[in-house]
Amino acid sequence: MQKIVIFLLVFPLVLACNRKDRLEEKIEQIHVKVQVDRFDLEFSKATPETLPQLKSDYPFLFPPQYTDSVWIEKMKDTIQQELSDEVQKKFPDFSGPAAGLRSLFKHIKYYFPGFEEPRVVTLVSGVDYHNKVIWRDSLLLVSLDIYLGTDHRFYGRIPGYLTKNFSAENIVSDAASAYAARQIPPDRDRSLLSAMIRAGKELYLKDLFIPSVSDALKIGYAEEEMTWVNANEREMWRYFVERSLLYATDSRLKDRFIEPAPFSKFYLDIDNESPGGAGRFIGWQIVRAYMRNNDVSLQEMLNAPAGEIFKKSGYKPEK
Repeated sequence: MQKIVIFLLVFPLVLACNRKDRLEEKIEQIHVKVQVDRFDLEFSKATPETLPQLKSDYPFLFPPQYTDSVWIEKMKDTIQQELSDEVQKKFPDFSGPAAGLRSLFKHIKYYFPGFEEPRVVTLVSGVDYHNKVIWRDSLLLVSLDIYLGTDHRFYGRIPGYLTKNFSAENIVSDAASAYAARQIPPDRDRSLLSAMIRAGKELYLKDLFIPSVSDALKIGYAEEEMTWVNANEREMWRYFVERSLLYATDSRLKDRFIEPAPFSKFYLDIDNESPGGAGRFIGWQIVRAYMRNNDVSLQEMLNAPAGEIFKKSGYKPEK
């Protein structure tokens, strides 16, 4: 009898794993092109004489309001040169991230068949960490000087809750986020629940786009932070419900529970133990529950309003 019970418990898991394996085999067969242009290397070797050709090759990186003298001065700038040197040491080639982007593009194309691969351009942005990755139409811009490693000396004055995601392994995850965010329709709902669900939709897309990546890397948490939110999911949910915060529209709630921060602001003793953006984690679990418990397409989920997703999700954290 005990063997039968074990079989009944294990068999569905085996079937699910087999389905995932078959899906990944199918996705692997999809053909995509990954064109990577190392603008960072080309600019580091550029001279006033070669600048016109560089501008011709990358017109989108040279706003017309800036004269050539601006770019020539930038070529001579010692900080720019030092950044370029560090990037070249860290990324003598781009084969590792390119392989990850190839897999990402295949997964995106499977779920969004109309997807066209962007031209990938790497650059040095002057440590503009607000724009690590920019995905615009046919371009994917990647600022390599934001991925030199968590403890790099260039990041000394940047808060640790940001620099923890300044490693090369974050490039593909950030690219997945950039594309996912573009697929989510705008919503006039200003409630905390809406912000949670929007973040949850983005993270659910990352589940599909980069399935082999850990949940911690998808959401940008350290492993111990991921452990914390998993262990405290029920308590966090109860906090939001008991204080009637889900449908509240106070803009400060997004700063407390959605935006990047050193910790989430519950105004409790546990605050310093919590990671920032804990509301994003809750929204992720709600969207996952919604997709598990409803026979809907991916596009239907993306278009569904937050209130509908929440009501139909059957979300209830385990004790």
